[in-house]
Amino acid sequence: MGSIPPEGAISPGEERTGAATPGAEWLCRAAPHGHAMPQSWHELARATTACGDELVLRERAGTFEIRCNGWDLMSNRAHYSEQWMAGTACKRLPTGRPRVLIGGLGMGFTLRAALDVLPAAAQVVVAELLPEIIAWNRGVLALLAHRPLEDPRVYAVCADVADVLQPDSFDAILLDVDNGPDAVMLRNNASLYAPKGVQQMQRALRHGGVLAVWSASPSPLFEQILREAGLLWDRTDVPARGTEGDPLHSIYRATQAVARRGATPPCGSSL
Repeated sequence: MGSIPPEGAISPGEERTGAATPGAEWLCRAAPHGHAMPQSWHELARATTACGDELVLRERAGTFEIRCNGWDLMSNRAHYSEQWMAGTACKRLPTGRPRVLIGGLGMGFTLRAALDVLPAAAQVVVAELLPEIIAWNRGVLALLAHRPLEDPRVYAVCADVADVLQPDSFDAILLDVDNGPDAVMLRNNASLYAPKGVQQMQRALRHGGVLAVWSASPSPLFEQILREAGLLWDRTDVPARGTEGDPLHSIYRATQAVARRGATPPCGSSL
């Protein structure tokens, strides 16, 4: 598991990972020569976590999916909402040299959207639990988000998000792991949305910093946790692909309640 260097010590574009999960393998299937067949999914790779969760990367006609334990986890078909989250959270940070933590690499869309609005002096730490996900983003998935891991502002570390949350370390924390508070697929992720996890992220924020959390749907329980933590928060429901009629994903944004400790604005209001 990698460790986060002190601020200012990040090597441009450096990646630290542990060994690949044993048993991960690359597979490719094709239709038999001379036989017309309906287009089917091609399994490209798979990985197994330490907790026994199984991830499968597959492709069909330019559509890539990562599935977890047989369920859809993410796809390049719908990524507008995470891009919206990253752009909104990173646009107006209170420093010219912001330090940003992105929890979960996914297919790189959140990272790309953050990089597109952050200044040249920014540092972006990406915490990804699985080395295979990082490898896939440097390989077969690299072009989807225009190779964000090659940006010199990025430091990718193979680690649990919780392990890189040091007090007063980040101007923004973007949490984009799993499917949100109420739809956790990877067992290790549940604690991030619990009261202790939220408090840990709260302590890791610098003055004026913002916490942004992606969720597949509204979560009343998570809203209550934010409220009890004394955070000012709002929720915006964003179309999955940015078009009318799309399923809506919920984006939570929270900041420290300095002036009115414990007060919470109505859901959907501006922070």
